[in-house]
Amino acid sequence: MASVFLYLLSLLLFPLFSSAQTYRNITLGTSLSTNDRNPYWASPSGEFSFGFYPIQDVFMLAIWYEKIAVESIIWTANGGNTVESGSKIELTSDGVLSLSTPNGTQIWKVESMDSIGATSAAMLDTGNFVLSSDESAIKWASFDIPTDTIVPTQILNPLGKLSARLTQNDYSQGRFELILQGDGNLVLYQKARPMGDNYDGYWDTATTNGSQLIFNQSGYIYLSLGSSNTSRISLTTTTQVSPTQFYHRATLDFDGVLRHYTYPKNSTGGRWRQSWSVSEYVPSNICTAFGGSVLGSGVCGFNSYCKLDDNQRPQCNCPPGYTYLDSNNTFNGCKQDFLPQTCGTSDGFEMREILTTNWPTSDYGRFTSVTEDWCRQTCLDDCFCAAAVLGGGTCWLKKFPLSNGKTDATADKALIKVGKPQLVLNNRNNSCKKDRDNLILPGRFS
Repeated sequence: MASVFLYLLSLLLFPLFSSAQTYRNITLGTSLSTNDRNPYWASPSGEFSFGFYPIQDVFMLAIWYEKIAVESIIWTANGGNTVESGSKIELTSDGVLSLSTPNGTQIWKVESMDSIGATSAAMLDTGNFVLSSDESAIKWASFDIPTDTIVPTQILNPLGKLSARLTQNDYSQGRFELILQGDGNLVLYQKARPMGDNYDGYWDTATTNGSQLIFNQSGYIYLSLGSSNTSRISLTTTTQVSPTQFYHRATLDFDGVLRHYTYPKNSTGGRWRQSWSVSEYVPSNICTAFGGSVLGSGVCGFNSYCKLDDNQRPQCNCPPGYTYLDSNNTFNGCKQDFLPQTCGTSDGFEMREILTTNWPTSDYGRFTSVTEDWCRQTCLDDCFCAAAVLGGGTCWLKKFPLSNGKTDATADKALIKVGKPQLVLNNRNNSCKKDRDNLILPGRFS
């Protein structure tokens, strides 16, 4: 009974903890430049900062954990795009928060959501940056438009969403989104770039009455059900490390996984490692989460396959005869390292094996009760066949590009069609010749 009482009391006090924050007013006409010695506004406790975060030789207008050296950004402005040295953020005389380039061109702004303008701004100790009126009413808040992260005391309301960044180091909008839909279902989607349309969902709570996704001040994350806030679906375990000892954040990472992270505020005599640790995450296996979705590439790009590493993070691999499109971004897919097959001949091609691997959304043919040799030769003779997968005496033919690749214990093996060494060599020579033909000779703060 006592535990129930404490839980109900925490729910009643939650709005109080969220709003009763001390802050330092940022007055109209105040500005920051990337050239300032300290180009940021800190919260009263110094836990959070809003301003220009240095990334190599450019800057990101962002909010971050001030006392953590790595992976500390929790919110970004300007669509996650960086700005050059000399850029400025200003709370203008008419209450507009305006980001401008060194030549004075405005590239991003926020302002009051109603006719009563903002008269000050503040970086709160919760990590929320706000614009307020003379009556201290909040007119705009970063908590209301999160990017890829939420922190304790933050709430995601219906139609609220998190959008993953593109890569680990590129904060522009990526390929995955978490949204609390109007129908009450909390869903993870793969997105179509560059337009941003949603493909099929790959994880959800299967709810019809979800009202808020709450990250409370005790470090628990749960989906509140209905309007009474007495029923919920928990996204975290019943035991959490205290926010008084650990920083918390929940981030929809660029690989499509929603992870709850903690970071010790003090080393406590070496007991805790000074780094972000994963407490929980959904889905449990991102490689297999996409099921039968026929659109998109899956977590890894086209012509690659996904396998979990020792830390349960997805690792994208190229099949034999393929190389990464971008060696700096292995999630971007793979390309053939040989010339395409000419229909009517299989000369110059062979089949290579990969065990327990499948591309389940690339099927265009299925044959039962056949041998491996039959499956191998059929794909080899078919110019539309990029690969074949064998399992339980069944042969599936796969078309190009291969999509949603993953390790799959139900598949005996995959047979990949590749060019023989001479064909690969010719393709590389042709590429080198094109490069020579196109060659033109030449005439952060700390």
